[in-house]
Amino acid sequence: MDELDKLIERHQSLSKLSVAFLYSITVSIAVNMFWTNGGIYGSGITGAAQLISTISERWLPFHLTTALMVFVLNAPLFVLAWTKIEHKFTMFTFVAVILSSFMLHWLPPVKITADPLVCAIFGAVVNGFGTGMALRNGISTGGIDIIGIVLRKKTGKSVGTINIMFNLAIIAIAGLLFGWVHALYSAVSIFINGQVIDMIYNKDQKLQVMIVTSKPKSVITEIQNEMRRGITIVHDAEGAYKHQQKTILFTVISRAEQHELENAMFESDPHAFVSVTDTVKVLGRFYQKHIY
Repeated sequence: MDELDKLIERHQSLSKLSVAFLYSITVSIAVNMFWTNGGIYGSGITGAAQLISTISERWLPFHLTTALMVFVLNAPLFVLAWTKIEHKFTMFTFVAVILSSFMLHWLPPVKITADPLVCAIFGAVVNGFGTGMALRNGISTGGIDIIGIVLRKKTGKSVGTINIMFNLAIIAIAGLLFGWVHALYSAVSIFINGQVIDMIYNKDQKLQVMIVTSKPKSVITEIQNEMRRGITIVHDAEGAYKHQQKTILFTVISRAEQHELENAMFESDPHAFVSVTDTVKVLGRFYQKHIY
């Protein structure tokens, strides 16, 4: 069994390394082929690195490249992740950042178009795809993701406001220094980038589950063995066709847990009626797994 566990862990590690490499390619394409040509600034640390690179190129006697600044700005966050989150998580994040810095430097800039709107849209789509795939496979791309995870572990609350404020600061600085037209295009790019990430990384989407079963105890046991979810029980339900006594169970899961739910139902009551629908909002306590 130990050998099997090691084999599975090795496969998962190789998979994460492959996804980290994919992310490094997508962010490099977004920056070198679209954003730089259109004068567009990305979100988070990548956008900050672009800003510093542009400022140094125009007003300083030396040029700090985007590739270099991506690593420099992430370096102190590696220490934070190592001490506050998890060593394995930090190692994969480090690999993703190193690969992206290398690819940003190695991949030659190609001028496909200088149209800022085209560059904003396609850069955002490409980068959003890579970032979404990384998050979907349990890899952080560094930057303010690390701060968000640390704060979420301490407070249990979402820290989306930090991301918004950081990106607004990038847009404002870009607007003040280089003109508001490109700053507004950058805002469009950041918005599209976030939407693409959400489309791909949908593991945190909440789903409401209704189960109609004649074996409630077995179903409850299996679900709670498979996942950490509370269940509401409605007794004395009756089927309209055969007039059999049923029990209705309600719970809320994340989209990532659908397979676990299916396994639990197959083991406990394969003949149960199960309805799964999207949930817009959840109030109250809902256990949220960490990214790593």
